[in-house]
Amino acid sequence: MTSPAFDFSSVSLDWLRRKPGVKWHDTSDALAAWVADMDFAAPPVVLDAMREVLDVGDLGYPHWRHITGGSPATDAFVDRCAARYDWHIDEADTRELNDVLQGIQMVLHLCTEPGDGVVLHTPSYPPFLQTLEHDTRRLIPVPGERSATSPTGWVFDHEALDASLVGAGAKVLLLCHPHNPTGHVFSHDELMVLAAIAERHDLLVISDEIHADLTYAPLTHRPMAMYAPDRTITIHAASKAFNLAGLRYAIMHNGSAMFRDRLAAAPEHLFGAANLMATVAAEAAWRRGDEWLAAVLAHLDAQRSLLGELLAEHLPAVRYSAPSATYLAWLDCASLGLGDDPSVEFRRRGVRLSPGPTFGPLGEGCARLNFATSPALLTETVQRMASAVA
Repeated sequence: MTSPAFDFSSVSLDWLRRKPGVKWHDTSDALAAWVADMDFAAPPVVLDAMREVLDVGDLGYPHWRHITGGSPATDAFVDRCAARYDWHIDEADTRELNDVLQGIQMVLHLCTEPGDGVVLHTPSYPPFLQTLEHDTRRLIPVPGERSATSPTGWVFDHEALDASLVGAGAKVLLLCHPHNPTGHVFSHDELMVLAAIAERHDLLVISDEIHADLTYAPLTHRPMAMYAPDRTITIHAASKAFNLAGLRYAIMHNGSAMFRDRLAAAPEHLFGAANLMATVAAEAAWRRGDEWLAAVLAHLDAQRSLLGELLAEHLPAVRYSAPSATYLAWLDCASLGLGDDPSVEFRRRGVRLSPGPTFGPLGEGCARLNFATSPALLTETVQRMASAVA
């Protein structure tokens, strides 16, 4: 249920259509349920913090490191990891980034060569697949399967992965944790197995944990670095949980001596620096945004249940497992007979979803739906999708 302090159930469609962001600006002819932005304003504490910077009027180079050894956001991240995940890290092992993909590409650029294998759970976030293809790194997939007995509705065969890595030339495990697009939350046992596999096959681990704060109870997020501390590079951001993606801020924690040495050897300004306003926003979200986060999580929890009810009523042939994290639903629409890319037909009927085939071969016949909106808009979204079938 939405907190009375924050109203996530009364989203105005007129307001959404006036927004200049890509989600709605590029979807003027349909309901936008595709790109991973929420249909809500950013947390008030974040907006207030950014206004304070503007009120001071100083948008010059910030002078932070002489005070704390890191930016305010870096310090907030270190404190948050300890308080929220019981994960205790040193500020000296962190580095601020523009976004998660920049961090992943930094690691692949500095620590791998063309042709090296990269392990990735599939279906997969499209920019991961595009990065591997562009950089000519070889995909070693770990296919997901729906499971009625799994707490998350999904299973991955890590025993088969272990056997397949013998002589495979794999160098990296790229872990999307929690997983996008399935919403799978990797358990303690799974992370233990993955850490053992990484140790046996000498894999550098890149753990994208951008959706960590969007994990639904009773499941909890456990940082991968707690299982493989000396070989894991973790990347976090406030962007998904607090709806700040356009500000372009992320942070990396580095547990790998190899990556640390190679990063130190790179030109000082090669990878840029974090934006002033983005850093202020991330610090405010991590320090003072938990009331808003708890409220939006409660709303999203209700939305994922509502989506299941709507699909059962209007599109019972669609296979849906309520995600254990994220506000993204992976829909298997193969039984509807709408072809490899059902999003094309859904778009004709006034709904824009993320095309399943862009998530790899396991995405054929599927689509990804963003349910971070109001109950009314989610209801209309599914009703329009159902009209495509009728």
